Parts: sequence; structure tokens; C-alpha cells
Amino acid sequence: MSLPPEPRANPDLVGHGEAQRQLEAAARSGRLHHAWLLAGAPGIGKATLAWRFARWLLADMPRGEVPLHLPPGHPVFRRVAAGAHADVLALTPGGEGRKRRTIAVEDAREAVRFLTLTPAEGGWRVVLIDEPETMEAASANTLLKTLEEPNRRTVLLLASSAPGRLLPTIRSRCRRLDLFPLDAPEMEGLLARWLPDLPGEDRGRLARLAEGAPGRALLLAEGEGVELAKLAEKTLASLPRIDALALADRITGKDGAGFAPFFALLTRAMQAALREAAAGGGAEGWVAARPLGAWAEAAAEIARLAETAERLSLDRRQAVIEAMRLLRG
Repeated sequence: MSLPPEPRANPDLVGHGEAQRQLEAAARSGRLHHAWLLAGAPGIGKATLAWRFARWLLADMPRGEVPLHLPPGHPVFRRVAAGAHADVLALTPGGEGRKRRTIAVEDAREAVRFLTLTPAEGGWRVVLIDEPETMEAASANTLLKTLEEPNRRTVLLLASSAPGRLLPTIRSRCRRLDLFPLDAPEMEGLLARWLPDLPGEDRGRLARLAEGAPGRALLLAEGEGVELAKLAEKTLASLPRIDALALADRITGKDGAGFAPFFALLTRAMQAALREAAAGGGAEGWVAARPLGAWAEAAAEIARLAETAERLSLDRRQAVIEAMRLLRG
């Protein structure tokens, strides 16, 4: 497996050309908005785009044929990649294992303080916030004052997979930029480069499961993504006979790493089957047991249940059992 570097050190961004052009045009206009909300599915490339824009901005916006491009040999690129540039600060959620992952109020205060300082290199000060939806209420309120009264030549880049969970007052003060799934040829090219030893059939399956999100494809490839997808399909095919206890043991065992991917794959499989049935295609056998609307409600409830259990570190085993009850009806 030939993995790409982490976002702050990744020189490549496949797709999202329109988003890059919008950021470049805004910066060159001389009226760059002080806060941007980069929204899109997990693994779509939000953080990679944010770091790409930050490096380019800190390097005084060099011109080139490729938007926002800065070569890896550039001094600014090297210092940002090494975490050694004085004018950029990154906030990411803390918390490991079963502990809730959050951006603490102390980190938000540090970001506010950082943005009040004069740029060390005379250009811009940039703060990148990954998963801002994980901010505690106090963190969000701390950040809000900076959004309301921004300092000159400062930029906040919020990379969010769930912008609806941000305070409305934060969303209203950001310029939103949506990132969309990569198309099939782009995904196939990336997976062929990153996973050259994986059989083509498995790469195709990963591409379909990832739904145009490269980061999601890598997570699935690194873990048990393909096996969990098969388990999700088997679970639906076996309805209404499900051994909920055995399933709970399977996906919550060890470190529980299979919990969130399984439920993401399960609800995605349900939604895909329902879309096909609604369009008049061949419906899966389990779909006929209930009206499509009832299945759609069950899928949404299962997704909420799994997300809440993950976010609040609730009993995952009990969440599995409750989800299977919802499936059985």
C-alpha cells in the first residue's frame, strides 16, 4: 500500500478544481473572506484542500497553471509540513478510544490569541480547524467573538463533515464551500496508485463503498472495510433472522474499531437498496417486508443511534442490539 502523506504534507489534491479556483480568486481579489467553511463527506479532501490553500497563501500566492499549487521543495511547504511555520495553527479533536473526541475550550482560546498576534513573516495568520463540529459549547462561543470581529489578514478554515452541528451563528459568519465526491475515473486512478497490489475487483468494490471519498476508501482498505461490507449485506439478507448478540460481539470486540464503519456501510446499503426499489429496479428480498417509507425511517434512526453512541461514548454493544431490533421491526 502506497499511502499519501498526511494533509499538511500532501502536495496533491485530486478533483475539487472549482473549489480551488474559488479560493484563489477570492484571495487575489484583495477581499478574502476571513472565515471559510469547507463542507463535505468524511475523507473527501477537506483538510487536504485547507492545508493546500494555507501553504499557498503563506507563500504569497505564487502564480501557476495549477490552482493553489506549491511545490514540495518550497521553503514554506517544508516548514508547514514540519509544523514549523509560525503563522499557521491547527486544531484537531482530542480524545482516544472510548473517550469523546472534542476540541477543548483551551485550544479555542489559544486560536483566538494566535490570531491577535502580528504575522511573524508579514503576511497572513491562518488557523485550520478539523472537525469543528466536535467543539464544546464553550469552545464554539470562544471562537464566535473572533468570527464577529476578525483581525486584519487572518483566515480561519473550518473543515467539517457535519456543518449542521455547528452553531448557526458560526455558520452564518463563514463563507461555505462544498466539496463533492470524486468521479469514478478519479477514484480508480487514485486507488490504482495507492493500492497497486489489491486486485482490481476489490479496488472497484472499495471505490463503490467510498462513494467518491478517497480518505474513506483508505480507511476501508486499512481496516476490515470489505469484510464489514459483506457482513452488512449478509445482515440485511438474513432478515428477520439476526443473531444480534453474535453481531455485537463481532463489531464491538477488541477496540471496537468495526462499530462505526459497520453501521455506515449498513445504512449505506439500505439506502442504496431503497433508491433502487423506488426507481423500479429489482428490490432486495428484505425490502418487500415493509413500505419503503418505513425502511427509510428505520435507516435514519439506526444512523442516529450509531452516531450518538460513537459521539457520546455510549454502550456500543447495546446500540447494536437496539439497531437490530429496529431492523427486525
